[in-house]
Amino acid sequence: MQPLTKRQREILDYLQEFIQQHGYAPSLEEIGRRFGLSSLATVHKHLTNLEEKGFIRRLWNRSRSVELLTARTGQRAVELPMLGYVAAGVPIEAVAGNETIAVPEDFVGRRDTYVLRVKGDSMIDEQIRDGDFVIVEDRKTADNGEMVIALVGGLDVTLKKFYRENGRVRLQPANPTMQPIIMDPSMVQLQGVVVGVMRKY
Repeated sequence: MQPLTKRQREILDYLQEFIQQHGYAPSLEEIGRRFGLSSLATVHKHLTNLEEKGFIRRLWNRSRSVELLTARTGQRAVELPMLGYVAAGVPIEAVAGNETIAVPEDFVGRRDTYVLRVKGDSMIDEQIRDGDFVIVEDRKTADNGEMVIALVGGLDVTLKKFYRENGRVRLQPANPTMQPIIMDPSMVQLQGVVVGVMRKY
């Protein structure tokens, strides 16, 4: 992600404050007045730079159409422990590491939260790909349909959708080419529930 100039940072902060107060974005004229810019072309150029750097998105057919891309607005990040890999596919052995990774503050769950790196593509239909990072809230219970990190048979950790059915647990992949894992509840220990996904390009 490219760094912002001082002026770009000021404009981004203004956009954030304005949108929070009014529920919509300021017009080019309002931005120009706020920063003493008489040329709308200059305002337009600043917004184009913010868009190219990935901080905002604009719709061309509307005047107040600036949308903040929140994960990138330079908000406070929290360092979370990176606890190794989780399999999205065939379960793999859980490996604990001692790295940390910066996560946007609003991704962090209410309970202890950590990050795992995804290996495999069993959750591809949920837009989770090999190499992505999942943000996990440390929880031992889950509702049907939640995406969980599960310890299977006491050995292997896997990322799947969780369902309780007919006295059994079904760990469902989001990939039509893969079969669900159906087990006795005593063989499945929930490690956490996925509350966010991050991808580095």
